[in-house]
Amino acid sequence: MRLWNLSARENVNLYLFVGVLLVVGAVFGALLVHALTFEQQQELAEHLGHYMNTLEDPGSSNPADAFGSSFLFYAKWLLLIWLLGISVIGLPLVLVLDFLKGVLIGFAVGLLVHQYAWQGVLVSLAAVAPQNALVVPALMIASVSAARFAYFVVRERLFRRKGRLLPPFLAHTAAAALMLVMLGLASLYEAYVSPLLLERVAPQASVSGVSIDDLRL
Repeated sequence: MRLWNLSARENVNLYLFVGVLLVVGAVFGALLVHALTFEQQQELAEHLGHYMNTLEDPGSSNPADAFGSSFLFYAKWLLLIWLLGISVIGLPLVLVLDFLKGVLIGFAVGLLVHQYAWQGVLVSLAAVAPQNALVVPALMIASVSAARFAYFVVRERLFRRKGRLLPPFLAHTAAAALMLVMLGLASLYEAYVSPLLLERVAPQASVSGVSIDDLRL
């Protein structure tokens, strides 16, 4: 079996579909900011990850703990995509996860902009965009790999009754492992670089009752 080809040229339709899901999810997440009550916004903000650190006392944050929490969160997300892919029937849930990731990003950016206006844009550029420049492609590649594996199982194993399952399984697993490295880099940025930038660009006061420490991605 040839190398597991996950290039954009060979899988343009899959990447386009996943990309559209992420964009639609981001738009939906941004609209949620205006549709939900304040209490609902706070509850969802807790699921946005480890995004903002307390700026008033930078020494209270532990980068190692922040890295561990962030990496564990991303690793669980990636593991779920991998498992859903090998289950075949769970592939639609992979698409749901991609949509949900878009919702989380859109909600985070929308909430920051809504609460802090132009300062929220700076915070988003410093602490949302950089790590997601790694996270989003990693999850997209993992999702495409899961879709290709599920397609292989259905086409070759169920209908044609031929083909070896081990090579594509190992290739799908290797793709997930490589994406885990990318997510690790994103977690390093969140833990060690993001707090330094946020000290310079993030608002220093609570707005509308929402403190900096309450907003996490």
